Amino acid sequence: MATGSPVRQATSLFQERFGSAPLVVASAPGRINLIGEHTDYNGGPVLPFAIERRTAAAAGHADRWEVISAVDGWVHRLDVEDTGTEAAGWTVYARAVIRTLARSGPLPRGGRIAVASAVPVGAGLSSSAALTVSLTRALLALAGRREPTDRIIDYAFIAEHDEVGVRCGRMDQTVAVLAEPGKALYFETGSGLLRLVPLETRVLVFETGVSHLLTGGELNQRRRECEVALDLLREAGRPLADLASLPLQELPWAVRVLPAPWSLRVRHVVRETARTRLAAERLAVGDLPALGTLLLEGHRSLRTDYGSSCAEADLLVESSVRHGAWGARLTGAGWGGAVIALAAPEREPRLIAEVQEDFRRIFGRLPVVWTTSAAAGARLERHT
Repeated sequence: MATGSPVRQATSLFQERFGSAPLVVASAPGRINLIGEHTDYNGGPVLPFAIERRTAAAAGHADRWEVISAVDGWVHRLDVEDTGTEAAGWTVYARAVIRTLARSGPLPRGGRIAVASAVPVGAGLSSSAALTVSLTRALLALAGRREPTDRIIDYAFIAEHDEVGVRCGRMDQTVAVLAEPGKALYFETGSGLLRLVPLETRVLVFETGVSHLLTGGELNQRRRECEVALDLLREAGRPLADLASLPLQELPWAVRVLPAPWSLRVRHVVRETARTRLAAERLAVGDLPALGTLLLEGHRSLRTDYGSSCAEADLLVESSVRHGAWGARLTGAGWGGAVIALAAPEREPRLIAEVQEDFRRIFGRLPVVWTTSAAAGARLERHT
């Protein structure tokens, strides 16, 4: 992970390695999803916000595509016509964005791109969407294309979902583009309803130190299980548009008629849908203790019904609550990543120390911890 300002780092890296100043620089934030996990690709609501940590992409014209990041410092040449294996790691996402934009409109025949990021990779904070959205904004500006925000979201989503093969929903790209400072974004993915909700508190972030890889299989497997569960419910006589459409009062019936693991996945999605809608209501009136309770319920559902937690996350959640947090839960796709916690500001210093000590005693190391407030979405940056 890069340190310092990603915008300055990307600009300096471009100048150092390519010998000129970039023409455009764009940045996009990582995100935290307060609640609404694994509901976005099931037609349910989510409640994310943009974090203060961002990814920046600096770009300029060239005869071929060359990319470099502050992480490895190597210039990678990309053949965007070749879908073979020459692209690896983060360069897969760069190639995906270039290919997606080239299909949708005019794009330079080549370009140079330098990337720097302060968003932890594999921490469940959507480093991939921060990368694809910042690249999309930068390359559209490089091509002189003015696109509405919904198209920017589409391009970044298509790059990650279709090109890279991560079976994600649209939550991450949506909040990375549309976020506003001091606000969470309530997003009903089934209907497209969007509503900004005040989020005036800072949020604690504990990194588990367990990195997840979205193309590693677990997320795609859970999505397939949800699709099978939906098909089974339709065969049982429920003409549902998606899993989140199943009424909460019909959940006991669904759990009876479906075998495991499909019954467990449905139980999580339906209850998480109800929790998220209630959470948006509680946040809107500033009821943080009630919101914290919903976060804790959501984590326990991720652990028992969705099977997407890990021992490190479970300890961080339970320790946070035991030491005075209103609530805590694993955020992001799961199988590692980060835990968020809500607590009264005056309680935070001691809570952090106590949770870190609990974690050190079990796992022999201290978890990285930091705080963030709700920040702005993607933008073009002034650069020198």
